[in-house]
Amino acid sequence: MTEVRPNPNPNPPPRRVPDVLVLLLMVSALVAALTYVVTPGRFGSVSVGDGGQRSIDLASYVASPAGPDGVKLFASGGEVGWLNLWFEGLTTGSRDGGAVGVIAFLLVLGGAFGIVLRTGLFDRSVLVLVRRTRAKPLLLFPLLFAVFSLGGAVFGMGEETIPLVLLLCPILVRLGYDSISVVLCTFVATQIGFATSWMNPFSVVVAQSIAGLPVLSGAPLRMALWAGFTALGALFTVWWAQRVSRAPESSPSFASDAVHRQGGPVGELHEAQLLRGDWPMLLAFVAGFVWVIWGVTTQGYYIGELAAQFFAMGLAIGLIAVFAGRLRVNDLGEAFKDGAQVMLPVALIIGLAKGLVLLLGGTDPATDSVLNTLLASSAQALAGLPAEIAAVAMLAVQSMLNILVPSGSGQAALTMPIMAPLGDLLGVTRQVSVLAFQLGDGLTNLIVPTSAMLMGVLGAARIPWLVWARFVLWPLALLLALSALVLVVAVWVGFS
Repeated sequence: MTEVRPNPNPNPPPRRVPDVLVLLLMVSALVAALTYVVTPGRFGSVSVGDGGQRSIDLASYVASPAGPDGVKLFASGGEVGWLNLWFEGLTTGSRDGGAVGVIAFLLVLGGAFGIVLRTGLFDRSVLVLVRRTRAKPLLLFPLLFAVFSLGGAVFGMGEETIPLVLLLCPILVRLGYDSISVVLCTFVATQIGFATSWMNPFSVVVAQSIAGLPVLSGAPLRMALWAGFTALGALFTVWWAQRVSRAPESSPSFASDAVHRQGGPVGELHEAQLLRGDWPMLLAFVAGFVWVIWGVTTQGYYIGELAAQFFAMGLAIGLIAVFAGRLRVNDLGEAFKDGAQVMLPVALIIGLAKGLVLLLGGTDPATDSVLNTLLASSAQALAGLPAEIAAVAMLAVQSMLNILVPSGSGQAALTMPIMAPLGDLLGVTRQVSVLAFQLGDGLTNLIVPTSAMLMGVLGAARIPWLVWARFVLWPLALLLALSALVLVVAVWVGFS
């Protein structure tokens, strides 16, 4: 008889999808081809309201009598050809907006958080939190959920949860919970924070930049949304953890959790403690965020000032770590470079997205462009659709696209050049269009099997994807339904 051995890795490898940059280059080739068959056009009646919302009269659209004017393969003198789109896209705008300013902001932001993460402050704080509250699930899980959700909201935390899942699964399973509880209070929390963030550099910043909105604008509503969704997720996690602690066999992951019950690095939990300098670093972190919120809400600080604030916070934390003996001076430079390097793919995506818009003729509705023609055709097909339904439809489209493009910045680059101005025509503000993108993109990260991040977390927790998908389907459906309701309300209040 052939011996049947259990599969040591219950998760199949994620389906291979093209790299985001490759996908965007393929799309740019299609866009270039479109310019040879689609006649550009313009809108004759365009007005801008007090809130910056464009009002475009769809009936005023006029096609160019010259017909299609396909882009060149290579152009000179500042014109845009297909081979020029990356450079021209990267150099659009100024320090206060466009690709140049946003990319500079992202590089400084990434470097600052690179220093913060290099100190190990986050990992130690999480372990200390678990050690001190492990016997009190009503404290443990909400606190963990809030911490990880904040990480997702502030710096797009996702893959960083994988080592913590590896560490926490044996600990919490042996304390009577299950690996699903661990994934809920870590990875799920980060993605709820990601989806409702007011400053996530990988989604909100990129989408607002492409949509022509001030970076970090609309923060108060998003902060309220983050608090509400985080509280809801924390309550569900507490309910689930208590349910499992009363009947461990009822957990869908009970069988796969056997490996965690056999042992684990529980000793690390007993030894977990904050080190010399950690409290001053935590205070500097909190003070930095209070300063940023004060600047945005009362002083009108924009990306130049915000970059300086985040740099000051990262530098202060790094210097404290140096004086405490946690880091060397040279580590600060290396950590800053590593953090900035994480943002480089995002910077390239922003440049390519801006280049796509330039290939389509730009965003001026009063100037002949292929983009205006595509918008007019799309708006005519959706004419008469209430703005509330249009916003919910945007959420559905973004959710489905996340299966094919599980990268938040990549999805923003593909969709926002069309969705943002299309919203203008349908009565949906650009801020609502961005909100529909981030909710659809972020929340569906909880289930799409094409996400290497999700599959990595499930692999660390030893949860088969089908087991997880059956478990998370209904909570995800509830979150998406609430998201649709939020978008309807955002349309009613004119969120801009």
